[in-house]
Amino acid sequence: MNIITISREFGSGGRELGKRLADFLEYDYYDSEIISAVAKKSGLDAAYIENTLSNHGWKNQTITFRSTLYTPGYLQSAKIGLLVEQKKVIEEIAAMGKDCIIVGRNADIILQSYHPFNVFVCASKEAKLKRCMERASADEKLTERELLRKMKQIDSVRAQTREIMSGSAWGQRDAYHLTVNTTEWEIKEVVPAVADFAARWFGRKE
Repeated sequence: MNIITISREFGSGGRELGKRLADFLEYDYYDSEIISAVAKKSGLDAAYIENTLSNHGWKNQTITFRSTLYTPGYLQSAKIGLLVEQKKVIEEIAAMGKDCIIVGRNADIILQSYHPFNVFVCASKEAKLKRCMERASADEKLTERELLRKMKQIDSVRAQTREIMSGSAWGQRDAYHLTVNTTEWEIKEVVPAVADFAARWFGRKE
């Protein structure tokens, strides 16, 4: 079984890379499907779960995943409870034993024992801004300044969640096997190279 995890800066195209790579390799793909599974298990609305896990609510919680996540006091927090459920879903995905790609949600940390191939996707501020503007829906008319603020906010939350899960820094280069800079690249052009690198990395494990 091969597992590839995709961590990414907002606007870098990491989600698209994950989906295209899954199609290219014929792997199972998990992204929003994880939120749907958490919603089914918890009986909560998927949009509520996504919003709860994506906002800035972590700032005042000085906890670490390994030592205090399961204590009763912290489990009263909706966010912590949802993180626990999300972790369980990711572990269940891995336990199925099928080749898969998981986007985000600190799957690289959660599934360390499975030795996944971990990818981090980044891009220049200008490239991320351009990609966000090109892919914005008709009803999402944000100014450039608003988009930049959104990019910073989302990446900040990802960094905070990473700290909670592992005590490590989000985007720390030695935490990943491959860093992909998508600046000046179409995502579809990058896919074969990432697939080849992953195949060679998995081949070394055999």
